[in-house]
Amino acid sequence: MSLFSWLRPGGPILSGDLQQRLQRLPAASGLSECSLREQRWVVLDLETTGLNLNRDRVLSIGAVVIEDGAIDFSQQFERTLQCSERKLGPSVLIHGLGPSAIAAGSAPAEALLEFMEFVGDSPVLAFHAPFDQHMLGRALKDHLGYKLQHPFLDVADIAPLLCPQANIREAGLDEWIDWFKLQVFERHNASADALATAELALILFSRARQQQIHSPLNLQQRLNQWKRRQHTHSF
Repeated sequence: MSLFSWLRPGGPILSGDLQQRLQRLPAASGLSECSLREQRWVVLDLETTGLNLNRDRVLSIGAVVIEDGAIDFSQQFERTLQCSERKLGPSVLIHGLGPSAIAAGSAPAEALLEFMEFVGDSPVLAFHAPFDQHMLGRALKDHLGYKLQHPFLDVADIAPLLCPQANIREAGLDEWIDWFKLQVFERHNASADALATAELALILFSRARQQQIHSPLNLQQRLNQWKRRQHTHSF
């Protein structure tokens, strides 16, 4: 044992069952050259106690799967996580998750492990993905000692890349829903927002194929080129 190891807090203490399930999780795969249609995608949305990347906590996870070019309604995930935060803050007015719903939620370690079992080795899509990726990664590290390595693609970047004529680059999910005239009957809970993001992603994948973008890897490469151009033009 290192002389200073006692200074570093240890990882979370997990039951034997959780440890075994954690060890059975498949390794994350990089983005492949299979077709966009063949790829299984997990579309994720999180509700959190707020927007502070270092202080706020994940309250709920909603996800749907895109597979074979369509939303697979037999593969959906929804969990509310118990949270020890005594004060939930103003975000509760948006997502509606009050203290009683959170108290009745799942233990965070169990819910997060179930979610990673649901994800498998698939890449993840989200709207404003860096936020979801950071918050999920932090929760997985805190509760499971697990390092998130799955590739995330941001639908908020894919949309203006493929639809520059919309001229709404800084738009939120609502603006893109309106621009494509999608019929969305519920918003601002994790499952509903994941479903709306998935519907938007399917339209964008169709646009991608029209623009000779045929694989997840190709899409990521085009996104990286586009973001470099945006960065250059901002100076």
